[in-house]
Amino acid sequence: MATNAEIAGRFEEFADLLEADDVEYKPRAYRRAAENIRSYPSPIADRIEAGDREAVENIDGVGDAIASKIVEYVETGEIEELEELRAELPIDIADITRIEGVGPKTAGKLYRELGVQSLDDLEEAAESGEIQDVKGFGPKTEQNILENLEFARTVGQRQLLGEARPLADDVLAFLESIDAVERCEVAGSIRRWRETIGDVDVLAATDAGEAVVEQFVAWDSVDDEIESGPEKASIRVGEIRVDLRVVVPEEFGSALQYFTGSKDHNVALRNYAIDRDMKLNEYGAFDVSEIDDPDAGQRVGDRVAGETEAGMYEALGLQWIPPELRTDRGEIAAAESGDLPDLVTRDDIRGDLHSHTEWSDGNTTIEAMVEAAADRGYDYFGIADHAEGPGIVGGMGLSDTEILEQVEEIREVAAAADIEVFAGIEANVDADGEIGLSEEVIDALDVIVASTHSALDQDAETATERLVHAVENPAVDVLGHPSGRMLNERSGLEFDASALGKAAAEHDTALEVNSNPHRLDLWGSAVQAALEEGAAIAINTDSHQPSTLEYMRWGVHTARRGWAEPADVINAWELAELREFLH
Repeated sequence: MATNAEIAGRFEEFADLLEADDVEYKPRAYRRAAENIRSYPSPIADRIEAGDREAVENIDGVGDAIASKIVEYVETGEIEELEELRAELPIDIADITRIEGVGPKTAGKLYRELGVQSLDDLEEAAESGEIQDVKGFGPKTEQNILENLEFARTVGQRQLLGEARPLADDVLAFLESIDAVERCEVAGSIRRWRETIGDVDVLAATDAGEAVVEQFVAWDSVDDEIESGPEKASIRVGEIRVDLRVVVPEEFGSALQYFTGSKDHNVALRNYAIDRDMKLNEYGAFDVSEIDDPDAGQRVGDRVAGETEAGMYEALGLQWIPPELRTDRGEIAAAESGDLPDLVTRDDIRGDLHSHTEWSDGNTTIEAMVEAAADRGYDYFGIADHAEGPGIVGGMGLSDTEILEQVEEIREVAAAADIEVFAGIEANVDADGEIGLSEEVIDALDVIVASTHSALDQDAETATERLVHAVENPAVDVLGHPSGRMLNERSGLEFDASALGKAAAEHDTALEVNSNPHRLDLWGSAVQAALEEGAAIAINTDSHQPSTLEYMRWGVHTARRGWAEPADVINAWELAELREFLH
């Protein structure tokens, strides 16, 4: 059955191919529809199967024409018009546009001029020097393509956390419905909340392993059975592979610790155990102090733990280490000394300072966004639509006059709201680190989020200087999605996170963890580096509609990967403390 993410992906491809074909207007409509399809709160395919076409047509940005295409795809697995467009433009558009600076229009031109259809074709054309001979291109573009080919090839092999984790939740719900399953949990990178994952790993504790495997591969959401056996099985749901492993209940904790990883964490923990005459593996923790040959077998020694994961760490005298921290970045030493952080949770979040409305590229009104935030129990909420500037295309950015007009409307909504509403803007950090807002606008606003949207191919030294200059600006409250990356699409800026964190701490500017699952920017190691320099962070959703306020889930876990505690997160603070921080 087609997932929402899969359906959205077809319309994103549609938009890219139309843009590559120089079609105007339609691409933006298809992208808006794709975003709303992806974030729709229930499976669209289920609605169609139930004959509820009206629900599909009522999705924001989805009218009768797009709804017909959605129904066609769910029922047949194809969209005839998309297949015709693919035949007309046989381009691996998703792969090619992962190259920084190569968008759909560029991909279309390279196809028409040089016949480039794939990354291999692109590499051949760049290495032969043909690209720089195409009008509008040059040696710099050609070199950029060569430098980014490896990235483009690698990222296409992984799924976004925001697309894979909802499926993992569905898998867990299904396994929990099986009477023979005593416990189940995700494992691997998805349990560590990595921003992208290779596949979904799931572990189940049961004394009826073969029967559970049989029910798992017969699950009605399965599109393809890859393989199965008495202790494990692999299936495919949509475009995502799910691997199940069944273990006996008394070994569930040790297996969960082992299969959660990371590899670096497990190696370090295993070595820590060896130094204490212990052995760790997926079957348990074993005291091997009286054993001549600890490697004689997997279960050699006196088994002292394994039923629970916490017991595996306790057997070594360690605090239980949250999965997000298992990266071998000091977590074992902290667990030994009892100094693990009290990590931020979703319940700690009191508001969101970065959201969009129909004033720029959002899909709804200021009032609707504020109401949705209030419904989530927030104390405060910030509207931060786009200001005009570099990287903001299609006239979506607001002029100074329009910003001031919007501030008036925000104040009117705020007067009637049950929560505090901040009038903000998302300013654009240009190539030199300037934000381009007038003093009148700055004075009228409560919060300024400054973000990069252009010149994302700068070298690390230049990018660091640019971002440091932005956080030093006394008008800037939050540096939004600092790298400008889009996961599986573009790599964004490389920069020195420690230097940026130091500057942010000195100038009371928060660094954003952008919760959009396509961004998750800052990421775990960068958050940790910034916090070590004394910086504060803001976990924002960058929402463009009420449903995507749920993106906070991804941002919180990303911040946890960076060892963030509630005191580090400005939107976990009381309103009075936050107001004092804002310039």
